[in-house]
Amino acid sequence: MENCLFCKIIKGEIPCKKVYEDDEILAFYDINPAAPIHILVIPKKHITSLAHLEKEDEILIGKIYGVINKISEEQGFKQDGYRVIVNCGKNGGQQVMHLHFHILAGKQMGEKVL
Repeated sequence: MENCLFCKIIKGEIPCKKVYEDDEILAFYDINPAAPIHILVIPKKHITSLAHLEKEDEILIGKIYGVINKISEEQGFKQDGYRVIVNCGKNGGQQVMHLHFHILAGKQMGEKVL
């Protein structure tokens, strides 16, 4: 997608502080963190949101969760815990229309989720 912020980051047109990268997935620190540790994990394939997943994307989504687990271990917050958030669409709070997973860690998260 030509005007997609995350597609531009994937192409290297916009710099990011990478945490993980392979052929299908990129993870990097959020520039506007909501927690002491705030990492975004995105598929390199442009998928607008969870509502736009195709059957063929199911393996990729599973792989993303595996990468999240790996990142939590490598970054040292697996033991203490973390939160993974996926916003879907405008009413779900999604601001960048490219599927992305927020990893929040480094502090006790509030009990109230909704």
